[in-house]
This record gives sequence, structure tokens and C-alpha cells, in this order.
Amino acid sequence: MSYQWCHGPNCHTNSTVDRVRGSKGNKVLRTRKIKLTQWNVGSVWSVFCSQGCYTDFFYKHWQQVIAIAPRREALETPINDPYKENPESTYPQWTIEKKVVDNNSNP
Repeated sequence: MSYQWCHGPNCHTNSTVDRVRGSKGNKVLRTRKIKLTQWNVGSVWSVFCSQGCYTDFFYKHWQQVIAIAPRREALETPINDPYKENPESTYPQWTIEKKVVDNNSNP
């Protein structure tokens, strides 16, 4: 059985009964241990015990995360011209179709 400690920077400060550890008179709040299962291996939930811990980590380290792979230019997806499904309707539905791009063609 394999485990990871939660990476949430405030995980050890959350007052929940499952975090309480130690002997009588010497209690502490401890970071949660996460059991690795087929459901969380390879995902963020293998290192974060909750959405709150995940969010706390990102808020604390977002600048370092962005520095790993900064975006230097906008990304674009080619599309066909958008058109209305029901132009006479009070609330017409726009349809936006992505163009099929074949990156494997050899000129």
C-alpha cells in the first residue's frame, strides 16, 4: 500500500477529527495521508486531500506554476463562420464548428 502526504500548505491547520494525532495532553493537527488507489494515481488527487487544499496550494504557488510554462502568445483554433440555427427565434442558437486540420498530410 502506497501513501502520499497532502501538499496543501494549510492542511495541518484545518480542525477536523481525522487530523488529530498524539497522546493525551500532547495532541497535534497533522497533514492528511492520502492512500494511492486506481482512482487517484496520476491525478492531482494523489497529492491533495481536498479541493480546498488544492486551491490553497495554487493560490500560494501560482506564479511559480506559470513560470514553468509561460504563455508567450495567444492560442487559436480555426473555425468555420458561425451561423444561427433559428435566426427568427427570440433566442437564436449560434453554431460554431471547428475546422478539421490534418497535421499528418505530406505536401
